[in-house]
Amino acid sequence: MGSLFRSEEMTLAQLYLQADSAYHCISELGELGLVQFRDLNPDVNAFQRKYVNEVRRCDEMERRLRFLEKEIDKSKIRIEDNGEFPDAPPPSELIELETQFDKLEAEIREINSNQERLNRNFLELTELKHILKQTANFFSEAETAMLQGAEFIPTDDEVSLLEDVRSANSQLSFVAGVIIREKVPTFERLLWRACRGNVFLKYQEIGGELKDPVTGDPMNKVVFIIFFQGDQLKARVKKICEGFRATLYPCPDTAAERREMAMGVSTRIEDLTTVLSQTLDHRFRVLQAIAKNINSWTIKVKKIKAIYHTLNLLNVDVTQKCLIGECWCPVTDLDEIQLALRRGHERSGSSVMPILNVMATSMNPPTYNKVNKFTSGFQNIIDAYGVASYREVNPAPFSIITFPFLFAVMFGDAGHGLIMALFALYLVINERKLSRMKGGEIFGTFYSGRYIILLMGLFSIYTGLVYNDCFSKSFNIFGSSWHVNETDLENIRPDGIVTLSLPKYLFNDTDNEGMYEDGRLNGSFDIHSPYPWGLDPIWQVASNKLTFTNSYKMKMSVTLGVTQMMFGVILSCFNHVYFKRYINIVGSFIPEVLFLGGIFGYLVFMIFFKWIAVDAGFLQNHAGAPSLLIMLINMFLSFGNVLPENLFYEGQASVQTFLVVIAVLAVPWMLLMKPIYTHVKRSMARKASYVVFNADAGDDESGGSVQDGGEQAVVHSEHGHDEESMGDIFVHQGIHTIEFCLGCISNTASYLRLWALSLAHAELSEVLWSMMFHIGLNMKGGLGVVLVFATFAVWAALTIAILLIMEGLSAFLHALRLHWVEFNNKFYIGEGYKFLPFSFALILEGSED
Repeated sequence: MGSLFRSEEMTLAQLYLQADSAYHCISELGELGLVQFRDLNPDVNAFQRKYVNEVRRCDEMERRLRFLEKEIDKSKIRIEDNGEFPDAPPPSELIELETQFDKLEAEIREINSNQERLNRNFLELTELKHILKQTANFFSEAETAMLQGAEFIPTDDEVSLLEDVRSANSQLSFVAGVIIREKVPTFERLLWRACRGNVFLKYQEIGGELKDPVTGDPMNKVVFIIFFQGDQLKARVKKICEGFRATLYPCPDTAAERREMAMGVSTRIEDLTTVLSQTLDHRFRVLQAIAKNINSWTIKVKKIKAIYHTLNLLNVDVTQKCLIGECWCPVTDLDEIQLALRRGHERSGSSVMPILNVMATSMNPPTYNKVNKFTSGFQNIIDAYGVASYREVNPAPFSIITFPFLFAVMFGDAGHGLIMALFALYLVINERKLSRMKGGEIFGTFYSGRYIILLMGLFSIYTGLVYNDCFSKSFNIFGSSWHVNETDLENIRPDGIVTLSLPKYLFNDTDNEGMYEDGRLNGSFDIHSPYPWGLDPIWQVASNKLTFTNSYKMKMSVTLGVTQMMFGVILSCFNHVYFKRYINIVGSFIPEVLFLGGIFGYLVFMIFFKWIAVDAGFLQNHAGAPSLLIMLINMFLSFGNVLPENLFYEGQASVQTFLVVIAVLAVPWMLLMKPIYTHVKRSMARKASYVVFNADAGDDESGGSVQDGGEQAVVHSEHGHDEESMGDIFVHQGIHTIEFCLGCISNTASYLRLWALSLAHAELSEVLWSMMFHIGLNMKGGLGVVLVFATFAVWAALTIAILLIMEGLSAFLHALRLHWVEFNNKFYIGEGYKFLPFSFALILEGSED
């Protein structure tokens, strides 16, 4: 079997690199992505390794790049992915990159600082402008009111203030400022209580939007002016303003000074607006230039960091001129690895060629399965259960067919499968464009499994056509094999059902008894030309549709389940042959096949036998078709006998007796064969070891005790190989036997989920049609047209949400369970560890995730 069905053959290699060429050689190996390095310095702290300073410098460069990317995102500049994948730069370029990033960071920080300072000045001038405006408005209103005299009716709070204003000797003072709008009620209440009502507060909300100079968030502020008398109240008012973080601004007492100051503020605002615009333009141009190269810089820095991190895994010899490393690599790719090392040597200009030596080792190699974008999704499903042990049969190629097929058996609807296939086809066609999108975790899951979804949709179309089910409706492509006579139309029941009654001898299953009531033939069925493909569409309107489909799908589920389990047992034989565990073939594989085939294989055979052999001639001599379930139970309860109502063929009792005896004998065979063989083999090994040592001791001039020496040899042999004790072997084989025998029963029953979910999906689809869309189709007139569109929208939304997404996810999980539990446990050990090569592509892909 090729590498598609087993993991790649791996070897442990030792790598000798000159210090000057090590960087370039590791860089080429990272581009190749076929080498997994082992850490030869496990006891050395990460901060004490040779290239720790270079790794720290790369971390600092990554921090600067993240800062620049954050600033680019803040300015809403699009970072274009031009598809460039630059090579790792030479070590000399590291200093240039550091200097360049340092300058860019300093420039952006300086621009941000200047912009923040300008924004703060702009905010202060804007607030001062509003203060001057609102203060002028207040005094003008007060003066106008005093000139009007009787027309002005002051409020209680303004009476004392106006009296003071009219007094020539008044020493009334005021302060003006701005405060956040949310603090105004509390601010006003505290002023009143602290000053005992001896202040007058006037405030007005600032129109327009103010922005925070640091974060840029919008702020809502209020202009206020507070009138008071005396220095004591002035100090108290300022202290309260300071506590509420209100900003106070100087405001002239005379109107002329206020107008002059307002003009100066407006001029400064205009100048500041021009400077701010130029600053933003400059910042935008700088960030735009950075955005063109930031992806390329990020890739370079990540590659440099990965190279130095890998160099830290290597061991440095005493001369400090050579680096020694160990790595796992595929045997078939050794030539490519040698070429990559040669390219790195040429780039470095070193005089010493790198050396790659294959090592013999007893360590367990990693598991490496070569995948592409089509098979990677199926391989991930298998790896989620457990990474395959080294060189054992890989279930992923078989899952490419069996997984979507079992899903489709549960999801069988041609319409739903078509929608699913079209969605997956869109993802496949636009995979390059969509691969650069960041659509979140859910979209990433759908995108990663696009080929799985595509196959699930195509297989669902196939099974939907077999079930003749499309949105709970059937196709009548070839014309039904049932023919309704004119007399049938006279026998229409009140509920609209036409009973097509046929003679009993035309039927081969008691499940179809609902199709006839007596021997009178009201309809006719062409038994020589059944419906060419799938179910006859007449079943869609049959009163016993559910009874028939239940029987059909239940038997189909058992057939598919036993077939897949037997296939898993057969795959275990390939593992035994490859690893030369021939005792497992005799002690496990053969009894497993006999037990599974003797009981459940016979059940599958009888399902097909009943479909083919139980015909009209059979039913003329029997009261009805025998029940397969009763037959299987009586194989054990009525051992050696077959009741007349369960008799299918002559000699059935002898065949079933033979199969039961074989299945029962397979249990102790499976339980005892391997432990007994292991015990005998070890006993023979001990005797051989004793004889050899005895012969050597006879030739020894030291005259040592032969018996003692033989005992010592046996002890050394036992402890040297760290063998499993016989008790553990018996326990493990007993567990395996019990698990397999009980598992055959429980797993066969577990495959009935294919029938249950298929039935549930079909019935739910029919319910949605009849309770939603069918209502609109039955309405007539203008209201019916409107209702058709309304009910179609609801029906389509529920179909996608419930039948496609929820039911699809349910069928996916059940198909996953059937592969993990019922199929894989027949042959799959899954105790390996994954091959994780040093690959720039994997590193960059992981950083994006």
